[in-house]
Amino acid sequence: MTDFISPNTSESRNAWRQTSTRSKAPLIAFLLLVLLAMSVTLVLLEFSKKKPPITQKTTTPIAPIRNVEDPAIKEITPRKEAEDKLKEMGIAPKQPDATDPLDLITAIGNALANKDMAAAEKLIGSQALTADNIERLKKLSTDSHFKLRAPNPVREVGELEINKRARYSLELADQDIGRDRIYFDLLKEAGLWKVEKLTLPPSAGEPISRALIVDSLGISDAFLLAVLDQNFSLAKEFVNSEKVSDATLAGLCILFEEGNYRLRAEKPLRAMLQKDDLSSFLAYVEASDGSQAAQFAITLKKNANDPNWVIDELNLDQLLSDYAKRFAGGDVYYSPLIKNPAGGDTLVLYFDFDEEKLTLRTERQLAIVAMILKTDTKKKIHLSGHTDALGSASYNQNLSGDRANSVKDYLIKTGVDPLQIVTAAKGLSEPRRPNVKADGEDDPEGRRANRRTEIYLDF
Repeated sequence: MTDFISPNTSESRNAWRQTSTRSKAPLIAFLLLVLLAMSVTLVLLEFSKKKPPITQKTTTPIAPIRNVEDPAIKEITPRKEAEDKLKEMGIAPKQPDATDPLDLITAIGNALANKDMAAAEKLIGSQALTADNIERLKKLSTDSHFKLRAPNPVREVGELEINKRARYSLELADQDIGRDRIYFDLLKEAGLWKVEKLTLPPSAGEPISRALIVDSLGISDAFLLAVLDQNFSLAKEFVNSEKVSDATLAGLCILFEEGNYRLRAEKPLRAMLQKDDLSSFLAYVEASDGSQAAQFAITLKKNANDPNWVIDELNLDQLLSDYAKRFAGGDVYYSPLIKNPAGGDTLVLYFDFDEEKLTLRTERQLAIVAMILKTDTKKKIHLSGHTDALGSASYNQNLSGDRANSVKDYLIKTGVDPLQIVTAAKGLSEPRRPNVKADGEDDPEGRRANRRTEIYLDF
């Protein structure tokens, strides 16, 4: 029989403790490992928060984007890249309206002003460009002084052929006269305009010609620009002096200056007749307020002995009529240019009743005459004073002399040599219009036209 051992004995209690301790050891070891792992993880997390991010420094430049479809493998410019992105978005870069010649030339001007020769060449087109003028155009546009005239850098010169061929100029700022325009001859095909010919101004050091383009339209344009600039001497170089008198030229200068006329912006010169040796244009002018004014005809000829076009005739009737309407209440006789009974035209200045003093209007007219006389001291003028029929013959004789002398005194005061001026007093002997009506009643309008000083240009 086995003996029973009581757990209450000391020996039994020790044996139980040893067995219990051995059975818990693996668990304690496991717990210690878990705690150690957690501690390491927390330390690593805390370290990663404090450590700055790692950046990689490189000195190797980024290679440019290249167009792999381009056989020349050219670099894609920012402009090209932007255009491509716009195309991908369905938005094409704005192109000029080829049905509008003004829009086309404006786009060319903007491209040149932005020194974008590629765009300018594309807009002008290969048919109008030679290797020489490409280089000259590039040099001109890249010049630091290249600038378009503001506010209107594009000017329509006129028509070479009605609704088919036209000429425009790109106006340059801060350039000498004669080097301040680029001309574009345009051709209209299938409703679209394209540049047919390009004419560049002379380069620095090259002589400046009277007219950059010497065809009939070029001569007409150069002539009108000279008149607008009150450059009588230059304007005279474009005319046949045997057919177009100095008085006519001076009168046209006076009309433009005093009437404050300017060439119409749209189609200022329209071709009416174009032959090998005969050409004619209608020149359209407008008033300073932009309202439609009048037109006048320019006829040009050339012959076998002289291949250059010259202006052979100026018909100013409509322009004189418009001037009279605006400044003389419709009285066509009250005009700065009248027909001379001996032939040709004569300049005329008018006076108030019983007056020999000059008005501001007549002084403006005489300033142009003085300018003409001072360009050549060999030129002479003949002044004849006239009166209406009111008053005695002797009184009017003296008054007419005073009127002629007042014109002479003003010209001398502006710098004209007295030896260039010859005066005569005509009194009431040569009326231009009747002083009385057919029924014998006084005619104030007729008398007004008779109070005058006529200027014969003896050039």
